[in-house]
Amino acid sequence: MKKTFMGVRLRRLREERGMTQVALARALDLSASYLNQLEQNQRPLTVPVLLKINAVFGVDVQRFSDDDEARLITGLREVLADLPAGVGGEGAGDAVSLAEIRELAAGMPAVARTLLALHQRHRQALERLAALGNDRSGEGVLAPHPPMAYEEVRDFFFARQNHIAELDEAAERCAADWGLLPGRADEALAQRLRMAHGVRVVDVADLPGQAQRVFQAEAGLLQLAAGLERGQRAFQMATQLAFLEQGAELQRLANSAGLSSDQARALARIGLANYFAGALVLPYTAFLRAAEAAHYDIDRLGHQFGVGFETVCHRLSTLQRPSARGVPFFFIRVD
Repeated sequence: MKKTFMGVRLRRLREERGMTQVALARALDLSASYLNQLEQNQRPLTVPVLLKINAVFGVDVQRFSDDDEARLITGLREVLADLPAGVGGEGAGDAVSLAEIRELAAGMPAVARTLLALHQRHRQALERLAALGNDRSGEGVLAPHPPMAYEEVRDFFFARQNHIAELDEAAERCAADWGLLPGRADEALAQRLRMAHGVRVVDVADLPGQAQRVFQAEAGLLQLAAGLERGQRAFQMATQLAFLEQGAELQRLANSAGLSSDQARALARIGLANYFAGALVLPYTAFLRAAEAAHYDIDRLGHQFGVGFETVCHRLSTLQRPSARGVPFFFIRVD
């Protein structure tokens, strides 16, 4: 069995919290000498110690994961493969050995991630320059090419680990206050729209552009596509409630995301509203308990909460609350 040495990561954890070695040892119920040996890579990090770190500090165990190290190694090898011949005095990428790459990924993961981020920005800059071709501004200078809105929003959610704590907590409070029941949330959501906002929900056979939801604010009318299942109706109503009741928070999150265009911020607001809707129909604590009880059986969860397979998959990928994490799922849609 491979021994895991994580001394640098453990020291960084201690430094981030401004703790002395003695204080950290006391918090983890370890001897100071044993902790010192862990930090100096003289002893491997054991599972019991890792579980203590998670329990005391709420640190994601992926931070000390071999999988994370493997991803960094793969990324660093790709970066070095892109180096032109002559860099470092040798052939492309030959100046750095695989052993050195592994040492960097295992011992200094933050530095490795910084190098990967810099390389990604470098490649994006080259791609934008190549795409510009002969497109020049009036002064004969290459015109800047803004990043695609979708890519910016995707990176925003990725940086937040697909978990928006502010919206998740607000949605859980609303679900409790409004009396949402698993599999029957559409009834309470329709009542909330009517009582709090004077909005009636009606089914329409043919909405324009194959839309599933059309909101007419002046008429106080929310039109839903006829034939939607109960879970789909609940999600559409929850999304509209996100705009009505969480509009200011959606805008604040979009504005603080560092996005470069109004289009990207508008797209972010839609993504955040959809996130709130999923968290409202599938409240965090109740859904996590159900997932663990069902051993993460997606079909059973869909039946229990009255939603489709894809909705359950989306929600499973967001269970990253530090105090109550679920199994870390990754959601991929394949066309």
